[in-house]
Amino acid sequence: MNTERTFDLLDRYREHFPNKEDALCARQNGVWVKYSADDYIEISHNFSYGLLELGLKRGDMVITVSNNRPEWNFADMGMAMTGVIHVPVFTSLSALEYLYIIKHSEAKLILVSDKKLYKVLNPAVFASGQPIQIYSFDEVEGVKNWKEITDAGKANAEKHRQTVDTIKASIQPDDFASLIYTSGTTGKAKGVMLTHRNMVSNFLAAAKVFKLKPEDKYLSILPLCHVGGRLGNYQTQFSGTSIYYAENMGTIAANLAEIKADGFDAVPRVIEKFYDAIISKGNKLDGFKKKLFFWAVDLGFVYNPFGENGWLYEMKLKIADKLIFSKWRQALGGNVRIVGCGGASLQARLERLFWAAGIKIINMYGLTETSPIITINTTEKGSVKLGSVGCVIEDVQVKIADDGEILCKGPNVTPGYYKDTELTKQVFDEEGWFHTGDIGHIEDGKFLMVTDRKKERFKLSNGKFIAPQIIENIFKESPIIDQIMVIGEHEKFASALISPNFKYFDDWKTSKNLAYEDNKELILQPDVQSFFSTEIDNYNKRLSPPERLNRFKLVHDEWTPATGELSPTLKLRRQYIHNKYKDLIAQIYKK
Repeated sequence: MNTERTFDLLDRYREHFPNKEDALCARQNGVWVKYSADDYIEISHNFSYGLLELGLKRGDMVITVSNNRPEWNFADMGMAMTGVIHVPVFTSLSALEYLYIIKHSEAKLILVSDKKLYKVLNPAVFASGQPIQIYSFDEVEGVKNWKEITDAGKANAEKHRQTVDTIKASIQPDDFASLIYTSGTTGKAKGVMLTHRNMVSNFLAAAKVFKLKPEDKYLSILPLCHVGGRLGNYQTQFSGTSIYYAENMGTIAANLAEIKADGFDAVPRVIEKFYDAIISKGNKLDGFKKKLFFWAVDLGFVYNPFGENGWLYEMKLKIADKLIFSKWRQALGGNVRIVGCGGASLQARLERLFWAAGIKIINMYGLTETSPIITINTTEKGSVKLGSVGCVIEDVQVKIADDGEILCKGPNVTPGYYKDTELTKQVFDEEGWFHTGDIGHIEDGKFLMVTDRKKERFKLSNGKFIAPQIIENIFKESPIIDQIMVIGEHEKFASALISPNFKYFDDWKTSKNLAYEDNKELILQPDVQSFFSTEIDNYNKRLSPPERLNRFKLVHDEWTPATGELSPTLKLRRQYIHNKYKDLIAQIYKK
């Protein structure tokens, strides 16, 4: 049968992968707990019956606030089959942000993963004044468990089976299926409505690019509430590939090695962290081994696929692979060959390096509003250009507006924002093109290059426009810079706030004979300030005069979603950072 609604994936399992023993897997108490295709189908249906037994009906909304786990899928499919709208939400939001989503969505039920999240959500539910029940995936004392829903469904299966079958048959591809609240780097989150067609068309197109096989294993890293993580989750299921959910961000490498994964999904920040860990190990080598290691890295930085660099380069690459890159792959289990990457701008040199190492990063571009993929690179000659975000995905159209904005049409594009017709009108023009808010251009007639967010570009007082993302990505190539935000709107020159890579300086106390107690003291050290000044000067040489950083200030904080500087998808929350460091910015411009 054709896959037209998300829950059609269950019938696909029954038809094509009936003997799949490790469809969905998660690590619990030190062992991998595996759910078969039959388990997935049965539990999802029981959950759907349980929702009806609770009195939920088609069009009602259910919020999930959970880590990645098989249970998320059981709930997701159960909701889809009953026409209940799934509202997946990030686990890193504040109580006030949860309160806004609860009230705005008018959710009838909330599923949380654990005790910690329950403690955050419960006050928000109370403050909403709405009679919402909370269920937990983990066993939490005093909290209803999600198994109560599946148990009730199983006990009343005969009562609700025909109703669910009737609802399933009536659900059309263009029906509203999920409400996803954007991470909100500025202002309140927007509720993006996605239909079955939006999501299904996108994951079918992605599956043709990734070409995963039933015998493959894929490590799921991106949050399932994130549209990219959800896309990867669906397209991997469509291919019948075994999905293993990473325990947390700190166990990714160990999980990859343990299951010998063939691929995983990521945002650029994850790739950067992998790179930092690799370089850190290289810096600890001595003599010839160290020279050889960084010779291989430098070789990788200029990699082009399909032998485009010539036979001499390919000979050198074979040597680098045998001596260096093969060890990188082995550290990740030995089988990793493909990585889905999107959500932000990826440094082209890192993309080239990992391709050179035999780990092909499939770089893509899109938004929550486009389900998410608009363009994607592939692994095939003629349809990949490293440094770009690839070609337009199947059945989607793209054009570049006069001001450089990327416009999109296709079955992947949202019908609009929930309860906000005015905002919906603002992002669609008279011809039906969705305005992405991103700036870009087409190279070689088909490869999209995304250069910046339209709203993030700013003008210096001399009238010169600055695209901060481009500049930030150049400076993030430095091993001593972890995060950087370029500033200077309406000022005479561009400057930056820099969060250093503090791990880089761990050895400085000994090697430089410095005395400091913490990061606050570290950034005040004259040697450190001088080091950064030299580094800034070196990278400035690659920029035009208006783009160069005239001044900078180091901050002692590491920027994370938990501390507020980054969104849940690891993008800079520029307004938050600007407000937090307004005194430092005033010092830069002497206000």
